[in-house]
Amino acid sequence: MGKFSREKGKRGERELAAKLREHGYDASRGQQFCGINGNADVIGLDGIHIECKRVEKLNLEDSVAQAVRDAREGELPCVMHRKNNHDWLVIMPFDDWIKMYGDYEPPVPFAEVE
Repeated sequence: MGKFSREKGKRGERELAAKLREHGYDASRGQQFCGINGNADVIGLDGIHIECKRVEKLNLEDSVAQAVRDAREGELPCVMHRKNNHDWLVIMPFDDWIKMYGDYEPPVPFAEVE
């Protein structure tokens, strides 16, 4: 990987961490030393292993496979991706998404509150 690609990756990780902090999470870059400590690209969401991809053309299958392979026991793997001039996207295996959604309690619609 060339220096420009590495630098763009670092910028993407910092950008994503800042975006998560805007939403109240204590997020930061995780792989300060090229993954030596085994952390995700961005850390700060308990139970979620984040692979950050800041590229124009993303190979979804390879990226998700990397997240699955690198996730620790008990972590749900996901890929957070952004292209230039686009919003961040979150990609994860269906079975992991359905586990997460099963724990989600949707808000009660306003019309049902009395």
